Amino acid sequence: MMKYIFPIIILLFNNLVGAQNNNIDSLSEFKYSQLKNKFYDYYDHNQFPQSEQIAKYYLQKAKKEKNVLEIAEGYNLIHFNRNFSVALKYVDSIAATTKDIKGSLYPARVYLIKGNLYYKNDNLKAALDNYILGLKYAKEQNDEKQTAYANMNIAYINSYIGKNVEAAKIFRYYLYNRNNNITDDYQHNQMRIALISCYLETGKLDSANILIKEGQRDALINKDKYDPNLYSYLLGTYNLKLKKYNTAITKLSNAYAYFTNSNENNNASYALYNLGKAYEGLKNKKKVVETYTQLDFNVQKTDITFPELRNAYTYLIDYYKEKNDKEKQLYYIDHFLKIDKKLDEQFEYLSTELPRKYDTPNLLQEKENIINELKKKKFLFYLVIGIMTLLLFALLFLYCKSRKAERKHRKIAQDLIHSVEERPKIQPIAEVEEILNEESIQQEEKVIKNIPEEVIKSILKELQNFEKKQHFLNKGITLSSLAQSINTNTTYLSEVINSHKEKSFTTYLNDLRIDYALKRLVEDKWFRSYKLAVIADELGYNNAQAFTAAFKKNTQTTLSAYIKEIQKKQSLN
Repeated sequence: MMKYIFPIIILLFNNLVGAQNNNIDSLSEFKYSQLKNKFYDYYDHNQFPQSEQIAKYYLQKAKKEKNVLEIAEGYNLIHFNRNFSVALKYVDSIAATTKDIKGSLYPARVYLIKGNLYYKNDNLKAALDNYILGLKYAKEQNDEKQTAYANMNIAYINSYIGKNVEAAKIFRYYLYNRNNNITDDYQHNQMRIALISCYLETGKLDSANILIKEGQRDALINKDKYDPNLYSYLLGTYNLKLKKYNTAITKLSNAYAYFTNSNENNNASYALYNLGKAYEGLKNKKKVVETYTQLDFNVQKTDITFPELRNAYTYLIDYYKEKNDKEKQLYYIDHFLKIDKKLDEQFEYLSTELPRKYDTPNLLQEKENIINELKKKKFLFYLVIGIMTLLLFALLFLYCKSRKAERKHRKIAQDLIHSVEERPKIQPIAEVEEILNEESIQQEEKVIKNIPEEVIKSILKELQNFEKKQHFLNKGITLSSLAQSINTNTTYLSEVINSHKEKSFTTYLNDLRIDYALKRLVEDKWFRSYKLAVIADELGYNNAQAFTAAFKKNTQTTLSAYIKEIQKKQSLN
């Protein structure tokens, strides 16, 4: 049933478009791609004189321009309009022209074109051999497109010898995993037709019907005459399988009339065979004999055979045996034996060589792919295990580091709490005076150049007042604002703080605030219960983040650890 679908490679690297111009007198104005499109449009509509003229002009133009690739394409176009022996010479010319061309296109394409030529002329043995060679070179060059076409065309041969399940896998893959770099609309339709045929042969009639309806819709959109009749044939075959013989006869008769008028002899023969089967279903022997007789005429004319022909000839032989017509009985026996021999030779060769040259290498390749995939999965598995192990160690390290830091922070927090608790709440007057005397001695030792001594004393007194009255808790305090409030300038104030406090103004301010926080957090449980933002605000910080950062920098522990240790200690008391 598959022979009415011409192999995919016929339109390799050419996308069909509608007829651009019926006037072919001014071919010089077209580019090579436009000429190819016009050629295929005429050829597919059986306008062979016009397609022949375009092919000749194409080759002439390519030779004049010494364009080797287009010369090869010209030979390809011309071979379509020639008989087998002449067409084969043109394909050999393609091989000779492209023998020195580097790249992935040749020689794979030569073998695929030659395979199609043999396929078209019912030499499936030679077709298979050339498809296998085309596939080999396409794979070597990593040419995905030509590899796909070789697989598709070999699938036609698989279907021819009855391996429709295997063929359907290929057709289904390329139909539903559509890649615009591999299949265009024409080739997509070919895959659909091929898959329908496989479904009809394997009894998947519902699936076949769905695709037939889909194809009919597309054919109406494209306004093409050929496809509607081809789908009419398929629909007739579908109804034949359902034993709806009258509907099948109507559909098949319409398709047969179109194929006959269009010189589509191969398709006409298939339509006749199925018509005969439909008449057999109705037990109309007269129509069966008429139909099979016409089928025999077509076969003798074209020398195109297909396995189902045996059924037609055995019917005719049995029919004339019943009629005791020895002459016609002998006539059809001779035809049957001739066709049966040819079919046996082809079937035996294809049945042997397809598994050896195609199925087995594919299985070996599939085996290698599976092994490589398993190795890859194994590698990925170990890689993931390795990464997870490293992550586990990293997390463990970070956990240990965190616990160590936590213990450190707790120890520092405990020491801070202890030091705060050890502070006397009110210093004795004598002790205060002693401290003041010590500061006076230190002030004498730390005389700052360019600043009068009385100014230094005044600033230090103001700073003592600043600390005592806790003005450091006010928000927005800057060196400038503090200098202004104690009636001095920023330079003097900065120098005095740096010299006598031995720190910068910012550090001095933060130390006062953090020291206050340490003491108050220990003594005031309500203060500890405040939200962090409120505590930071009371200490004069603009936000909680600034306070926590200053706290950690000053104390080398965290605020949370400090508060937690206070609560723990006080809960024990």
